[in-house]
Amino acid sequence: MSCKQASTYKQNQRHAFSLVELIVVMVILGMLAGLVAVRTRGYLISSKQNAAKTEIANIVKAVETFYADQSRYPTTDEGINILLAPTDSWPDGFLNKAPLDPWKNPYEYVSPGSSEPYAIICLGADGREGGEGENLDFTSESLGGEDGRQ
Repeated sequence: MSCKQASTYKQNQRHAFSLVELIVVMVILGMLAGLVAVRTRGYLISSKQNAAKTEIANIVKAVETFYADQSRYPTTDEGINILLAPTDSWPDGFLNKAPLDPWKNPYEYVSPGSSEPYAIICLGADGREGGEGENLDFTSESLGGEDGRQ
């Protein structure tokens, strides 16, 4: 092979990544995807918990409006559903529809609450009492005062 043929041969060779280089790149991309997924999940959990707190505050306002109109709080048996019923002064009811928490579970209503005349309860992602993280329960009492504000 002459020098001219050798240089032409080298110019025609394709440069490709080795298997090791491809594996390293894939591992790095996998790690980055994992980090993004973990961060995104944390934001999703936090946003659902904030939505539950906001909805509890809205239910509390409806309960307080019911109290102002009816001079009593709903009983545990009546629950949140009584807030949907029309009254003479509130023909559309105090709530438009029965609220569900961000995990599609109904909110619970207990009267009396442990420290207030009532409690609105969201049982978190698992729908059961107790829990941490995503399964953390929220009550109108734990959010601060009768109006649900902290």
